[in-house]
Amino acid sequence: MSSTTIQAEQRSTAPAPTPPPRQRRRRSTATIVATSVTYAVLIALAVVYIMPFLIQVATSFKTDAEATANPVALIPQTFTTAAYTKLFVNSDFPVWFANSAVVTVFVTLGRVFFDSLAGYALARLHFRGRTIVFAALVAVMSVPMVVLLIPKFLVINQLGIYDSYTGMILPLLTDAAGVFIMKNFFESIPASVEEQARIDGAGTFRVFWSIVLPMARPALITIIILSFQGSWNELAHFIVSTQSPSLTTLTKGVAGLASGQLSQGSQYPLKLAAAAIMTIPVAVLFFIFQRRIMNSSEGAVKE
Repeated sequence: MSSTTIQAEQRSTAPAPTPPPRQRRRRSTATIVATSVTYAVLIALAVVYIMPFLIQVATSFKTDAEATANPVALIPQTFTTAAYTKLFVNSDFPVWFANSAVVTVFVTLGRVFFDSLAGYALARLHFRGRTIVFAALVAVMSVPMVVLLIPKFLVINQLGIYDSYTGMILPLLTDAAGVFIMKNFFESIPASVEEQARIDGAGTFRVFWSIVLPMARPALITIIILSFQGSWNELAHFIVSTQSPSLTTLTKGVAGLASGQLSQGSQYPLKLAAAAIMTIPVAVLFFIFQRRIMNSSEGAVKE
């Protein structure tokens, strides 16, 4: 073996040169600075987002005079629960809350069931006009909901369900976005899973209910959160579907508070107390399910 070959092998097996200490310190300093700037920006954004909520909660425990004089103070000078007492004792707030809870529960359950059925049909069943149905679904998603308010009112009135729980719940039982989400998730599940169940004698609905639907838990959780939040915060639909005070929901009731329904004056603590209570159910639901929100690929079985 020649000396040239030996030298080449020694160069190839020699360890890579390490950077000098000064260069390593520069890289470490740059990393620390970049990380610090990133965290500072994130903290600033978090403060910007959470500050209105903190002001809202703090103001709800102030007197009317203090809320007008110091609207952004985070610590009330005089801590009082008068706004909450007035909401639950001197207003129909409990009725509004109950109506919203009833509608939200039924709408959420209905959307989970019907969106799953429709999504599975579009993903797995081959029938004439399936492409047209899917195109119509996408078209509905692109139409602003405010455009559909007058047609929705006419249909509800024609069916004789105006100013009733049926008129409040029935038009909201399906959602185009939910069907779209479920369809995409079902398409990610290998067809071999269903074929094995069919070989064992399971029918279409049995395959859907017992095999495919349990695997769609991530998508179902997403539908639950979106449906609960959407129906809980819905306002326009309830404006065109009800008029009786006994069927008023939280969104309609709080909108009435904003216009000075209970008394004269600014009523800042009263309005913000109602808004704070409105956020509790959605926040609780999100914190319960936030760890369960997964990528759509999870839950599927690989081929």
